[in-house]
Amino acid sequence: MRWISGCLAFALTAILTTTFGAACCAADEPTTEKPASIEGDYLANVRQVTSGMVKAGEGYFSPDGKTIVYQAVPLQYPFYQIYTQPLSGGEPTLISTGRGRTTCAYFSPDAKQILFASSHLDPNMTETEQAEIAQQEADRKSGTRRRYSWDFDPFTDIFVKDLKSGELTQLTTEKGYDAEGAFSKDGTKIAFCSNRDGDPDLYIMDADGSNVKQLTDAKGYDGGPFISPNGKWVVFRSDRKQEEFLQIYVIGVDGQHETALTDNVGVNWAPYWHPTKPYIIWAGADHSQPGRPNYDLWLMKYDETADGIKPGKVWRITDSPAADVLPVFSPDGKKLMWTSTRTDDHSSQLFIADFQLPEDEQK
Repeated sequence: MRWISGCLAFALTAILTTTFGAACCAADEPTTEKPASIEGDYLANVRQVTSGMVKAGEGYFSPDGKTIVYQAVPLQYPFYQIYTQPLSGGEPTLISTGRGRTTCAYFSPDAKQILFASSHLDPNMTETEQAEIAQQEADRKSGTRRRYSWDFDPFTDIFVKDLKSGELTQLTTEKGYDAEGAFSKDGTKIAFCSNRDGDPDLYIMDADGSNVKQLTDAKGYDGGPFISPNGKWVVFRSDRKQEEFLQIYVIGVDGQHETALTDNVGVNWAPYWHPTKPYIIWAGADHSQPGRPNYDLWLMKYDETADGIKPGKVWRITDSPAADVLPVFSPDGKKLMWTSTRTDDHSSQLFIADFQLPEDEQK
């Protein structure tokens, strides 16, 4: 399943140093009080919305904001499957086929289809399933906890499912991994990631799978793309600067005016546009110090010009000791949904909260 220069790089480094280094500085002044959480400045009515799965995450809202689509590992199957669920309550509904690896589901703007990636056409599916089940059982018996790693399954393709008829239509047929897709706001385009040329790059195509155009061709992984609300830009993540250290970029839908938005010693991924205001939210962790850093949500204000997106001020949105990743806004921008391990059993599940933009935007 996610680089800036000059004064902004310095400013972002300062923000990360100030934020992540706060506990160290506080040690100089002994105190018994736990620092107040910053989350109350931006989030209210935080609640968990998925349960009953081994783990669940990467959720997205329906166009009316009343339903979510997400990926989850069910109790009796080793790979993620795609589900929808009404926010008013109710049981999850299976959208994918029930077999294969699946990821990155997204509602079409008219709410008639759901886009997702799946490897269910793997000609050796039974062997693939059995191998994963055996590996998980061996890990359980040995107490091994495997480091998280996303599998670029070469049999993964992009599909759309008609929610009325149930018909499943395959949009990509190239050899290799095609996934991480999302519709444009008007429903005419789909941005996605593919390694069809041997390296994971960004592509854009018409909603029926035609007119495929490659947007990036840098060495390394480019993925997790989302088209801006005005249809002009694509935000994505890339490890081109340093392998496994992701940074946030934007590029025009014409493949021009690529700009780096972050440049730090860390992992910055899962960027997502605010639907009505000039903000981008993402998940990030500082890897500049030894140890295992925590993942939190970050918000950046940007300026749009004729030839690019210029990064601006950055706010930290979450500071839970749990991991917070994959943030998305509701269609009206008033709610935030993300994947978090702030659960009783520390499993990854979806959470939703009312969202408040930084105070300077409200004046």
